[in-house]
Amino acid sequence: MAYQLYRNTTLGNTLQETLDELIQFGQITPQLALKVLVHFDRTMNNSLALKVKNRLTFKAGKLNTYRFCDNVWTFLLSDVEFRDVSELCKGETVKIVACDGKAVPPTKDD
Repeated sequence: MAYQLYRNTTLGNTLQETLDELIQFGQITPQLALKVLVHFDRTMNNSLALKVKNRLTFKAGKLNTYRFCDNVWTFLLSDVEFRDVSELCKGETVKIVACDGKAVPPTKDD
Protein backbone atom coordinates (compact mmCIF):
# COMPACT_ATOMS: atom_id res chain seq x y z
CA MET A 1 0.00 0.00 0.00
CA ALA A 2 1.20 3.51 -0.78
CA TYR A 3 2.16 5.76 2.09
CA GLN A 4 -0.72 7.69 3.63
CA LEU A 5 1.46 10.71 4.40
CA TYR A 6 -0.35 12.99 1.94
CA ARG A 7 -3.73 12.45 3.64
CA ASN A 8 -2.67 15.00 6.27
CA THR A 9 -2.36 17.76 3.65
CA THR A 10 -5.13 20.26 2.98
CA LEU A 11 -6.07 18.37 -0.18
CA GLY A 12 -6.05 15.00 1.60
CA ASN A 13 -8.12 16.26 4.54
CA THR A 14 -10.66 17.83 2.19
CA LEU A 15 -10.92 14.59 0.21
CA GLN A 16 -11.50 12.58 3.38
CA GLU A 17 -14.17 15.00 4.63
CA THR A 18 -15.95 14.88 1.27
CA LEU A 19 -15.85 11.08 1.18
CA ASP A 20 -17.20 10.95 4.76
CA GLU A 21 -20.13 13.17 3.73
CA LEU A 22 -20.86 11.02 0.68
CA ILE A 23 -20.86 7.90 2.88
CA GLN A 24 -23.08 9.62 5.45
CA PHE A 25 -25.67 10.53 2.79
CA GLY A 26 -25.52 7.02 1.30
CA GLN A 27 -24.13 8.11 -2.05
CA ILE A 28 -21.06 5.85 -1.91
CA THR A 29 -20.01 2.81 0.09
CA PRO A 30 -17.15 2.82 2.60
CA GLN A 31 -15.32 0.33 0.36
CA LEU A 32 -15.44 2.76 -2.57
CA ALA A 33 -14.20 5.58 -0.33
CA LEU A 34 -11.25 3.42 0.72
CA LYS A 35 -10.43 2.68 -2.93
CA VAL A 36 -10.48 6.42 -3.67
CA LEU A 37 -8.10 7.12 -0.77
CA VAL A 38 -5.70 4.36 -1.84
CA HIS A 39 -5.74 5.74 -5.38
CA PHE A 40 -5.08 9.25 -3.97
CA ASP A 41 -2.08 7.92 -1.99
CA ARG A 42 -0.61 6.22 -5.05
CA THR A 43 -1.23 9.19 -7.36
CA MET A 44 0.30 11.73 -4.97
CA ASN A 45 3.37 9.55 -4.47
CA ASN A 46 3.86 9.00 -8.20
CA SER A 47 3.14 12.61 -9.18
CA LEU A 48 5.61 14.07 -6.72
CA ALA A 49 8.26 11.55 -7.74
CA LEU A 50 7.84 12.11 -11.48
CA LYS A 51 6.71 15.71 -11.95
CA VAL A 52 8.43 17.82 -9.28
CA LYS A 53 11.90 18.82 -10.44
CA ASN A 54 12.75 21.57 -7.94
CA ARG A 55 15.67 20.95 -5.65
CA LEU A 56 16.71 22.75 -2.51
CA THR A 57 19.45 22.43 -0.01
CA PHE A 58 19.19 22.94 3.69
CA LYS A 59 21.55 23.51 6.56
CA ALA A 60 20.46 22.71 10.09
CA GLY A 61 21.83 24.48 13.09
CA LYS A 62 20.97 21.54 15.31
CA LEU A 63 19.56 18.03 14.89
CA ASN A 64 17.28 17.63 17.91
CA THR A 65 15.99 14.09 17.35
CA TYR A 66 15.82 11.46 14.66
CA ARG A 67 13.91 8.21 14.34
CA PHE A 68 13.70 5.32 11.87
CA CYS A 69 10.57 3.20 12.11
CA ASP A 70 8.71 1.13 9.48
CA ASN A 71 11.01 2.35 6.71
CA VAL A 72 10.29 6.02 7.54
CA TRP A 73 12.88 8.53 8.77
CA THR A 74 11.73 11.44 10.96
CA PHE A 75 14.06 14.32 11.77
CA LEU A 76 13.40 17.27 14.11
CA LEU A 77 15.73 20.16 13.33
CA SER A 78 16.16 23.67 14.71
CA ASP A 79 17.59 26.84 13.15
CA VAL A 80 17.27 25.54 9.59
CA GLU A 81 18.14 27.42 6.41
CA PHE A 82 16.54 26.28 3.14
CA ARG A 83 18.18 27.55 -0.01
CA ASP A 84 16.85 27.52 -3.55
CA VAL A 85 18.74 28.91 -6.53
CA SER A 86 17.66 32.46 -5.72
CA GLU A 87 15.87 32.33 -2.35
CA LEU A 88 16.71 31.77 1.30
CA CYS A 89 14.11 30.71 3.86
CA LYS A 90 14.78 30.20 7.56
CA GLY A 91 12.86 27.99 9.95
CA GLU A 92 13.06 27.96 13.72
CA THR A 93 11.90 24.35 14.08
CA VAL A 94 11.38 21.93 11.18
CA LYS A 95 10.11 18.34 11.03
CA ILE A 96 11.19 16.28 8.03
CA VAL A 97 9.51 12.95 7.28
CA ALA A 98 11.26 10.89 4.59
CA CYS A 99 9.67 7.76 3.10
CA ASP A 100 10.72 5.31 0.44
CA GLY A 101 9.42 6.94 -2.73
CA LYS A 102 9.24 3.85 -4.92
CA ALA A 103 6.08 3.63 -6.96
CA VAL A 104 3.49 1.15 -5.81
CA PRO A 105 2.15 -1.10 -8.60
CA PRO A 106 -1.58 -0.74 -9.26
CA THR A 107 -3.94 -3.35 -7.90
CA LYS A 108 -6.22 -5.29 -10.22
CA ASP A 109 -9.19 -3.18 -9.03
CA ASP A 110 -7.71 0.10 -10.35
